[in-house]
Amino acid sequence: MALKTRIRELYFGRSVGAARFRYALIGLDLVTIAFFVATAPLEATPAINVAEAVIGTLILFDLIARIWTAPDRRRLLRQVYTLADVIVILSLIAEPLIGANLAFLKVLRSLRLIHSYQVLGDLRRDVALFREYEPAIVAAVNLLVFILVSTSLVFVVHFDAEPGYGAYVDALYFTVATLTTTGYGDIVMESSGGRILSVVMMVVGVALFFRLARAIFVPAKVAHRCTNCGLDRHDPDAVHCKHCGETVKIATHGVN
Repeated sequence: MALKTRIRELYFGRSVGAARFRYALIGLDLVTIAFFVATAPLEATPAINVAEAVIGTLILFDLIARIWTAPDRRRLLRQVYTLADVIVILSLIAEPLIGANLAFLKVLRSLRLIHSYQVLGDLRRDVALFREYEPAIVAAVNLLVFILVSTSLVFVVHFDAEPGYGAYVDALYFTVATLTTTGYGDIVMESSGGRILSVVMMVVGVALFFRLARAIFVPAKVAHRCTNCGLDRHDPDAVHCKHCGETVKIATHGVN
């Protein structure tokens, strides 16, 4: 039980050591994401297979530790980043068995970047820049994740017969041109499945772009908890809580 308590403190505690541990996990996430993106257009080699086995083992141990120590396991299992980890682990197991390129599933690891409540809490507490621009940063990360996953999926569907970084750049070019609805037409999806994929990319991509633009240009809500109803986001110039009408006293740092 002592071991479980120590591990739970690392994953869910509020101490400085726990925060540093979770920041280290973010570093591991960045390394694994970079590896999956960098190797997506390459043919599998023994070195890549060994590296993926090591990464898969680390992800599995991390997932088991979080589930074992979670205060609310049902809530944890419903989180998008937990589902992403399960998909990544299954894809690492299935890829050598079925001989298919599942890079677009492995890139789902990028959902782990800031989609943990503990990590968000750490960033809000420790990083002033994140507190000020949280909606824009989260929207930008969501858009980046979508671009990475879509690029890998387009590569697997359309360019997998010609592996290499040149083809991957073409897949990235097609992805960005499609989700921005630019559509130059020099690279097209000719199959019905490819065209359906293009439609989905356009619809979701435009929505994510609008969300990012709104987060950048529309004044963001400020973090301030209402003492009456608990609403924790308010307009910067709010005097009363929009949910319950309670008076709120939002710090303005001397700006009237």
